[in-house]
Amino acid sequence: MELRHLQHFVAVAEDQHFTRAAERLMVSQSGLSASIRALERELQTPLFVRTTRRVTLTEAGRALLAEAERILAQVRAAHEAVAAVQGVLRGTLAVGSEQCIAGVHVAELLAAFRRRHPDVEIRLRQWGSAALAEEVAAGRLDLAFAYRTEADPEQLRCVPLTSEPMTVLCHPGHPLARAGAPVTPRDLGEEVFVDFHPDWGPRRATDAAFAAAGVRRTVALEVNDVHSLLDLVDENLGVAVVPRHFRHKREALTALPLKDTADAAYETVALVPSPRAISPAARALMALLDHGGA
Repeated sequence: MELRHLQHFVAVAEDQHFTRAAERLMVSQSGLSASIRALERELQTPLFVRTTRRVTLTEAGRALLAEAERILAQVRAAHEAVAAVQGVLRGTLAVGSEQCIAGVHVAELLAAFRRRHPDVEIRLRQWGSAALAEEVAAGRLDLAFAYRTEADPEQLRCVPLTSEPMTVLCHPGHPLARAGAPVTPRDLGEEVFVDFHPDWGPRRATDAAFAAAGVRRTVALEVNDVHSLLDLVDENLGVAVVPRHFRHKREALTALPLKDTADAAYETVALVPSPRAISPAARALMALLDHGGA
């Protein structure tokens, strides 16, 4: 099995199209097709279902994709490690982050990294914490800043950054705001909730807090960005349970402490691969983070 066969396979899987993948790889379509056929002959199974419009992965293809991406990531890391030993950090740093993460100022950190390592291309992706964990474990991201997650330590490590309590945000005219007292999950049982998608860190922390308290809740208004959440609460369409630092993003809203949640907290971590798999660029970024991003 040749590396170029795996590179070609991953490109076709990503683009779901032979012509587009060939253009991106700057190879002929016939050469790309031959490479995929050679890989399928070696593995003795089809990897794609081909139609006139696109190609999709077979079950065997999906199984191969995760391993192929991991292998290619390790090969890139090997090249970058050799360059690092020679005193030059090159290659790509692929970083993931949730929106408005606590414990790290991502933009400032990446700017400081670029000043120190101008030959490294920086790529940034924003997703929910569950997706970020999968991307780091698969080798598609070098590291990510996210909510803590349970993971196989052979593939993923959680480096603690900060922890903060959850806070209830509501409109100033809401009855909870007028009472002005700390609230419990049971106090919120009948409320309409604004929240993020289920794989986002704040949503996972809130779900865990309410589950621990034995309180069921319904999220009626589900969003995928912080400003939309704040806008909906600002219009008194619902209440939100969010990490405490969110209260500074919309001062007009009322923030109330959430109590009786069995010490539930929003724990921010850096998700990084195992020590043997971490790239030199990711190691340099973590070192910079340890020194305050200076």
